[in-house]
Amino acid sequence: MSETPVSTSSDTGADVPAAMDPLDIRQVMAALPHRYPMLLVDRVEELIPGRSIRAIKAVTINEPFFQGHFPGRPIMPGVLIVEALAQAAGVLAVKSLGLEGSGKLVYFMAIDDAKFRMPVEPGVLMTLEVEFTQMRKTASKFTGRALVNGKLAAQASFTAMIADPPA
Repeated sequence: MSETPVSTSSDTGADVPAAMDPLDIRQVMAALPHRYPMLLVDRVEELIPGRSIRAIKAVTINEPFFQGHFPGRPIMPGVLIVEALAQAAGVLAVKSLGLEGSGKLVYFMAIDDAKFRMPVEPGVLMTLEVEFTQMRKTASKFTGRALVNGKLAAQASFTAMIADPPA
C-alpha cells in the first residue's frame, strides 16, 4: 500500500492528488482513536488526500443503540450518522495532513445544515462521502453525505479542529 500519495498529471497538465489504496479496519483504527462501540467507520474505499474520502459503515442489528432506538422499529440515530461522517472526515484529515502516529486528535467544532432524508435501518451498508471545503493545519471544514443503496440518507457541513489530546 502506498502511504504517501504522489501527484500525477491530468490531461490539463495540472497536478492532481493520487488516490490512496483502500484502508481496512486496522488502518482505520490506526488513524482514529475511536473503538467499539463508538468506531463507526469499517473501511475506506477511496481516499484522495486533500480532497475527499468514501468510507463504509456496516449497520448491523448488533449495534447497542438499536435496543432502544426504537424497539420494534430500529433506526440508526441521526446524531450517530453525523458522527460517522465526522469520523470519515477524521481519517481524511489525518491522512491528508500526515498526522498518523502524531497523537493529534480531530475534534468536532460545529455542525451546520444537517438534514436527514430517510431512516437508516440495520442490515445496510452506509456509504460515507466527505469532502474538504477548507483544509488548514489547525481547523478544517467539510461537507458530507451518507447514502444507502445510492439514496441520500443524511447530509451535513461541519468544522473540526486538530489538537493535542487533553492532558
